[in-house]
Amino acid sequence: MSTSNRYDEDFKRTLVELYHNGKTQAALIREYGVSQTALSRWIKQYSTVRTEDGEVLTAKQVKDLQKRMAQLEEENQILKKAIAIFTPRSNND
Repeated sequence: MSTSNRYDEDFKRTLVELYHNGKTQAALIREYGVSQTALSRWIKQYSTVRTEDGEVLTAKQVKDLQKRMAQLEEENQILKKAIAIFTPRSNND
């Protein structure tokens, strides 16, 4: 494959799997003609993490979950401030 071709998901995942099974990045680059930048990006994107409950997530999914968690934490802080503003205070405070 030449570097001008677009690579499909299966090809990318296969290279990442080969990397995790012991092939070096240099060997994969030489053998498949991909760039170092592309291979590194695919390794980050398609490497997996196993959660405590056995679920397998890709690095991209973990990153998406982290972004969503940050968004929810921000929304939670806004709601806490709104409650503090709109909750009447008793005279005993």
